[in-house]
Order: sequence, then C-alpha cells, then structure tokens
Amino acid sequence: MVNSTTTAPELTAEQVQKILVQPLQAASVFLAAGPRIFDSASPVRIPKLGGPTTDPGWTGENEQIPERDADFDEITLLPSTMKSVKVLTRYSNELARQSVVALDATLRDRLVLDVANKLDTQFLGAGGDGIATPKGLFAYAGTQTVAVGGALGLDHLIDAWGKALSANINMANLRWLITPREFVALRKIKQGTGSNQYVLTPDATQDGVFRLFGSPVIVTKRIPDTTGGTPTGRAALVDFSQIAVARDLAPSVKILDQTFGDYDQQAIRVVARYDAAPMNPEAIVTLTGITI
Repeated sequence: MVNSTTTAPELTAEQVQKILVQPLQAASVFLAAGPRIFDSASPVRIPKLGGPTTDPGWTGENEQIPERDADFDEITLLPSTMKSVKVLTRYSNELARQSVVALDATLRDRLVLDVANKLDTQFLGAGGDGIATPKGLFAYAGTQTVAVGGALGLDHLIDAWGKALSANINMANLRWLITPREFVALRKIKQGTGSNQYVLTPDATQDGVFRLFGSPVIVTKRIPDTTGGTPTGRAALVDFSQIAVARDLAPSVKILDQTFGDYDQQAIRVVARYDAAPMNPEAIVTLTGITI
C-alpha cells in the first residue's frame, strides 16, 4: 500500500518547520539571540584552534627557521547520551470538533511556549553536565567573570565591557543578559541627588529598545539566582555568535490518533533535541554576586 498523509500521520518537514522550528526559534530568548546553529541528528564535532603557538621569534638571514607546533581543540555536541525535550498533549475528539478556535493553532502555541521555556531555563541556567543535559551559560568553563559583591551598578557593567574589550571580542555582537529585577534597578538610577532625570533612557528611534554602553539588552526572568542561605543574582555580557547550538535535524511532531482510541482521544507529541557550548568562552562575561 502506498503511504499517504492518512496512513503516515508523521508531519512533513515543511509542516515541522512552520509549526515547531521557526516559532520556537522566535519564542526562545537564547535561540533568538543569534547563536550559530548546526542541524544534525548525530554527534557534532566542531574543530577550533587551541592555545597560541610558541613565540615565532625573529629569524635572521641564513638562519634556520624554528619549527612551531599548532595546538588544536574541538567542541563536541549532541553526544548519544544527550536527552531530548519531550511533551505530549492529549485532547478529546469532541473538543477537536466543537472548539470555537483552531485547536491545532492553540496547541501549537502552547507546545512552542513550553519547549522554548524549557530550553531557555536550561541554556541560561547554571546546571547541566553536557552529557545527559546541556550545560547552562553560567556553567561554561573558561568564561570571564566580574564579581559584583553588592548592588549592580553602572561601573560593574563598564568592568564587564572592559573585559570583553581585552579579549578582542567583536563589540558589535555583544548582548546584555539581565533579569527584570536588575534591569529595573538600573533604570531607576538618576543623574544626581534631587534630579528626576534618569541616566538610562531607551533609544528614541526604536520603541522599547534599550542599550547599555552600545549593546542591546535582553531582559529575561530565566536567569537563575544562586541557591543557599543568601542567594545572589546574575547577569552576563555575551557574544552569542561565539556559542554553538546543535539542533537535531528532524524535530518530531506527530499526531497520535490511535494510541488513545479507547478514550476517543487524540494527542500531539513533540520531541526536540538540542545542545549548546561556547566556541570562545572568553566571549562570555558573567556578573556574579549581585545583591538581591
């Protein structure tokens, strides 16, 4: 028998692109910030240069040119042990027939939001082992750090900006990651005692767009505070073009119209598999120890 859309309810690639991949990339703060995305259903290895070679030195006429060994490294993403983000939503056939709104669009929005929130919580977190779950941005090794040790102020932001400059990072690609709590506190800073004029103002040419020292601000509540008796906040200055994201080549969206047939129900199952790692850890400057 010839397979058709009736006999094979697995959605086509074009439908998956519209239903899951594109809306998910727009809904996720991390994915929308501009990391380099590599599509693959198998482990991904990204070669990169390691540390600098030994000083080449100056060589005179008729002198032997010294040999220098180049050091290479690589990033490994999507190991076979990496888990997936999976969600299944059941609905009755009566609901599908009687719904006053498009049920597929409603479920799509719900699933996209749930998956995006799950990915952001992981990618912007401080956990993960890189084996079963992706490492969070605040768990990356080799990043630069600004120890705030108090309330977040503009001087701390300049310190982070300076560390990015010293690492020869393309400043045009930098983005601030900050929680609503810290962002509001920064916005309340005024120009002087008795002044009602704020230091930070939005770009007058772009509604709702804020910049701190020339870099756009991404405000998200997904940045976790530290745990313990005295929790502290976090923020970061990031060049997302230096972060690699491996995305499973075929995010699976499947309509299950027989599995729950004894309940006269259908279901939508979504499976997505991602991993992320920094290609240049120094392109990430974290601000830690923020008093909350």
